[in-house]
Amino acid sequence: MVTYRWLGALLAAVSLSVNAMEFKVSTLYPDGTAEVNALKRASSQIQAATDGRVSIRVYPGGVMGDDQSVERRIRIGQLHGALVQTGALSAVFPDIQVMNAPFAFGNYEEVDAVRAVLDDDLRQALKERGYHTFGFVDGGFAYVMSRSPVATVDTLKQQKLWLPANDPFSEKVARSFGLSPIILGISEVLTALQTGTIDAIISPPAAALTLQWFARVNHVTDLPLIYTYGTLYLHDRHFSRLSADDQAIVTRILEQAFAELDQNSRANNRSAYAALINQGIEEVRLSAEQTDAIRSNAQAAYRILVDTGEFTQPWLDRFLMALADHRQANP
Repeated sequence: MVTYRWLGALLAAVSLSVNAMEFKVSTLYPDGTAEVNALKRASSQIQAATDGRVSIRVYPGGVMGDDQSVERRIRIGQLHGALVQTGALSAVFPDIQVMNAPFAFGNYEEVDAVRAVLDDDLRQALKERGYHTFGFVDGGFAYVMSRSPVATVDTLKQQKLWLPANDPFSEKVARSFGLSPIILGISEVLTALQTGTIDAIISPPAAALTLQWFARVNHVTDLPLIYTYGTLYLHDRHFSRLSADDQAIVTRILEQAFAELDQNSRANNRSAYAALINQGIEEVRLSAEQTDAIRSNAQAAYRILVDTGEFTQPWLDRFLMALADHRQANP
């Protein structure tokens, strides 16, 4: 009997190697950012909690390509998921973009109220389509930043406004306001600002600081244009290979990690706006009349976004109802 102990050990090792799963996850977030660091820490926790059966390898900085390239790699099994801005999932679930409705929010308290109503249902809808997510991460409000002050839509029309490539949602919003944006890849923005090819951008403050765009603009319009948020997803064809126990462990650890990251990102985004002002960027404060005029134009944008399938009317109605309920309770 002693003679065959080595065989039992060998079979146990083979079983562990067969069942082991290393999730390969791509992201555009650069290495060293809070998002990437949080995912790496969660991987270490998952590996320890599963006795090495499950881990996550992160490919940061877009080394695996853009969102479309990543999806192709996931289909053929080279990757298993991605940490993305939620708009990257619009091809499988367009209504994930409803939280990006333009000029909808006035502050973060309104965001929190709507997310409390919609987050779980958005996650469930993604799961039904084969995408396991573990919570959303605050990306902050995107603001208009420009060389000259922008207080009205007519003033914005006079700017050479940049929008990112492969972002039909943002382009439709811009064109619904009568704007003619200049479409460029993110890597081209700084050079375009330096050469004057563009003189206005729409960006969260944290991104403008990280990518050094803030050094080429002079003003930020103090009206949130779009709320941005991200998520990690693992595709079901890979996640379902885990045992039920390991799925529960991975879900628990990642949900905790993303809840903490969401809170920290919110604080960082508030700080980033203040940092812009401290760097000498001048705030453009709008009057109530100017704000109302812009938000009135946003209604036309909603109609275009629904008509072109960027999100559906029932989800927009739910979004607007949750927002109205909060405002009524907090006049």
